[in-house]
Amino acid sequence: MLSPKIEQILKTLPSKPGVYLHKNAHGKVIYVGKAVNLKNRVRSYFHQSAQLNAKTRRLVEEIADIEFIVAESELEALLLENTLIKKNQPRFNVRLKDDKRYPYIKVHWQDPFPRVTTTRRLQNDGARYFGPYTAAWAAYQTLDLVRKIFPYLTCTRTIDGNDSRACLYYHIGRCAAPCIGVVNQAEYRAIIDQLCDFLNGNTEPVVADLRRQMDQAAENLDFERAAQIRDQIKAIDQIVEKQKVINASTVDEDVIAFAQAEGDACVQVFFIRNGKL
Repeated sequence: MLSPKIEQILKTLPSKPGVYLHKNAHGKVIYVGKAVNLKNRVRSYFHQSAQLNAKTRRLVEEIADIEFIVAESELEALLLENTLIKKNQPRFNVRLKDDKRYPYIKVHWQDPFPRVTTTRRLQNDGARYFGPYTAAWAAYQTLDLVRKIFPYLTCTRTIDGNDSRACLYYHIGRCAAPCIGVVNQAEYRAIIDQLCDFLNGNTEPVVADLRRQMDQAAENLDFERAAQIRDQIKAIDQIVEKQKVINASTVDEDVIAFAQAEGDACVQVFFIRNGKL
């Protein structure tokens, strides 16, 4: 039997992404969750009780109040969820942990010729990790984009530069082919270092270095290489021009804005890299 208070809260839930906090009768936060659709997710605790496991039923029995915060996107909800869990340490977040991990882009920097893959587990293995991404498709979409600009390895073969032929990815411009000696180890690692800078949002030094390489290739009459680098720069420019310049000091900041009034709250997360949003 739902209390009048819970029934009223359920009626006010919006069909938007956000974070919800379940509280007990003492006002203590006992669970923090993230939802793509707050209305559907929070209501599911009370309208599908027959399908809930024993631990979740115990959680529902203790819920005396619900607070929710609307987010602009699922990513913002994810970040806020993590922050609130760390702040409140809700006991049911441990008990109900479903082992769901978000995908990261992993650059195997510890290897002589670093591969680039995706993973859902962070390890202290010398690799560089970028993320988390709220969905696997977002990580793959990012990799598809950067591979056109910074062709990288995905195969697990031993690289010595003496292979007789390269794979298909080289022929379609998606791999630098160190396996056949097109680039050496230092040149390949320089490409991957630029890729890491790009994933960090630090694009201006990457473009400056590419322009230097393009000019050098032109001076050496290697016009094919100069044209390839020119296309890389164009691809980066097309991405960067969509970003908003909001700070002339080119600082890197993560800004969280929070506003609350009359029982409603709004959270906005801004990612600023080199002064660009």
